[in-house]
Amino acid sequence: MNGKYLYFALAALFGVLSALNKFLPFFLLQVFALYLLYKYKRFSALQLTSITVCFLIFFFIGLHSNSMNKSVIPAATTTFSLQFTQDPKIDGDLLQVQAIEQRYKESILIRYNIPSEQKKMNLKTGMFYQRLCSVSGTLEKPAIAKNPNAFNYRAYLARKNMYWIIEVQENPLKHCTPLKPSPLVLIKQLRYKGINYLESHFPMEIASLTAALIFGDRNLFDPDVLSAYQKTGIVHLLAISGLHVSLLIAMVFYLGIRFGLTRQFMINFLLILLPIYVILTGSSPSVIRSGLMIFLVLLTVKWRTRLKLFPHDAISLAFIAYLIASPMVVFDAGFQLSFAVSLVIILSANSILTDYSRNVTRMLATSLVAQLGALPFLLYHYFEVSLIGIIANMVYIPLFSFLYLPGLYLLFFIQFIFGKTPLLLTKFFLAIITVANQLIEFLADFTFFHFIPGRPSLIFLIAYILLLLAIFYLWELKMFPKRKAYLIFFSIMLVISQKSWNWLSPYGEVTMIDVGQGDSILIHFPHSKGTYLIDTGGTMRFAEEKWRERAEAFEVGRDVVVPFLKGKGITQIDKLILTHGDMDHIGGTFSIIKELNVKQILMPSVVEPSTTELDIIKEAKKQKIPVIKVSAGDQWENEENGFYIVSPEKNYSGERNGGSIAFIAQLGGLSWFFGGDLNQAGEEKIIHQYPHLHIDVLKAGHHGSKTSSAVSFINQIKPKVALVSAGENNRFGHPHQEVLVRLEKTNTIIFRTDQQGAITYKFYHQKGTFFPYLP
Repeated sequence: MNGKYLYFALAALFGVLSALNKFLPFFLLQVFALYLLYKYKRFSALQLTSITVCFLIFFFIGLHSNSMNKSVIPAATTTFSLQFTQDPKIDGDLLQVQAIEQRYKESILIRYNIPSEQKKMNLKTGMFYQRLCSVSGTLEKPAIAKNPNAFNYRAYLARKNMYWIIEVQENPLKHCTPLKPSPLVLIKQLRYKGINYLESHFPMEIASLTAALIFGDRNLFDPDVLSAYQKTGIVHLLAISGLHVSLLIAMVFYLGIRFGLTRQFMINFLLILLPIYVILTGSSPSVIRSGLMIFLVLLTVKWRTRLKLFPHDAISLAFIAYLIASPMVVFDAGFQLSFAVSLVIILSANSILTDYSRNVTRMLATSLVAQLGALPFLLYHYFEVSLIGIIANMVYIPLFSFLYLPGLYLLFFIQFIFGKTPLLLTKFFLAIITVANQLIEFLADFTFFHFIPGRPSLIFLIAYILLLLAIFYLWELKMFPKRKAYLIFFSIMLVISQKSWNWLSPYGEVTMIDVGQGDSILIHFPHSKGTYLIDTGGTMRFAEEKWRERAEAFEVGRDVVVPFLKGKGITQIDKLILTHGDMDHIGGTFSIIKELNVKQILMPSVVEPSTTELDIIKEAKKQKIPVIKVSAGDQWENEENGFYIVSPEKNYSGERNGGSIAFIAQLGGLSWFFGGDLNQAGEEKIIHQYPHLHIDVLKAGHHGSKTSSAVSFINQIKPKVALVSAGENNRFGHPHQEVLVRLEKTNTIIFRTDQQGAITYKFYHQKGTFFPYLP
């Protein structure tokens, strides 16, 4: 079966996905694959039967994994017996660590808010492994996604067989007894000590990069630098991959031979070393994939007369072995990217890349092949691809291969053996890494090179894969008629197909994004003829002691609103309407301005803008974004949709909420009222000026607070639907019960983000339907 294991790997993939995702589509894909193998590859009945059996085996493996993917720990449990299984992560005053609950043999995540700096230092140097610890705490379900395309933390942990988070109130190491050490735990402990050693003996720039390349840990990285690696598409260089493993294995093998050891001894030694190395470097999907492949290659060298393996056989068998051990890993982004990119490079090596003899063109072709192979997965998980990554790879791959990898290994061992490193060597690497980090941050800011069509649907995923197969097929062929013309055509279709659908879509939408305790509302017109964003949400910041500060604290604009918009392929905001100066309404503006193309900002005409408003005006001036102060009477139209501002009056000087921009809009056949945090006095003033005002959809003022939604206001406008944006279990008690009762008396349908997540009104011309994200 040499050369044919790829088809078994494909059958294994379809089998697992049939069980874990949707049966019919993947079953039909398997049937179609069997037909192609019979028709064009002339597979025998035995071979086709073997592949079918493989599909069925993995289908049942997937079913078994799915049936076991549930918690057995009772929700009321408050005392736990834990054995820690992973390195602890300490970020500011928060400790997170994984453990096995010994009574139920179930993985669990522990969270502990550290009360003092001294206790933080004790935990950093404390021993987590080889201990059985008793803790008390409350079980909590991990957070779920409450917006379309948002990261679902609960599903992410469930695929790692974790279903609960324990919130503990005291040091989890306080009540512990020692355990007998095991080889696995000793290796993990060595890794943890190695990372801490780097952090305490090298400048952070060197320590973070060395920890990533030697131990596969990126937690020491500056969040901005790590984000730049991700945006430019070269973050794969920070993961332990085939390149790293191959170089290390080659180096160890060479040194062993130079010291007089036999080839057979060194092969046996490396077969033992590889599993240890995989654990030592964090056991990420890319490490496991590389380790499995090289393990198989070493076996073929050891048994060369009995076993023969092509490179695509090696990756196929590694894929199959990985799925047997962990079927749920098929949903992991790292797993998908590692195998997809490696496979396309292997398959291209003898058919496409051999056409490029010069080093520069061959490297460019390899980078392009890798980017194309990763494209569908990057778009699905991250909604964007940086085209500048093709160039960045050409610069950074040699830098990592010939300088960083050997140099930082050398630096680490010199420090470890002699207790110090030559100052000149440290300064050299510090200077190189600093310049390289500055360059990558500079390249990451080139938003022109970012391809952001949004998260592809299943249809577009299939379209991307078919287009990529066509491109690779034509790239490989040399004599195909009009080959270049077809290549150009398919490449253009790859770039514009999903974008074109976004432009051609006749549907518009109004979505109240779930930003917790705050407001952010998207208005997106059909055929992409305009995109408005009303407020941006915001995260309150309080002065904290330095040791409590998180490396990258949660920020609503960056972590919720921007991904939501990019997931829809939205890269331009035509009007950013900031209703008033409260942080929970406009705090996310800076991320919006940084990540997206904002054409115009509307602010209320007030005498005393807030400090945040002034900062936004200053930033907008830098970005050359016009800021327009609006007041009652201002209006505009977009196609058949009208917008009319009814508050505040020009140069408003009263209380900030009363100065919120309030406007009426005609959208999708309904009349809408958007009023920020407008108070009851402001509402009553509006109905006094417009005594015949009726509204179909009310955005409830001030998150459903009783300071808004006056009885007289509700009784006059008689809304059919009310939208309430409030944080789940917020400390203000929003929405207030009095407001809910007022709305219910007018038979108003109430949608709440705290209970139903994002609320979307999707419309076509003058008709539409409301869709809460959560049932």
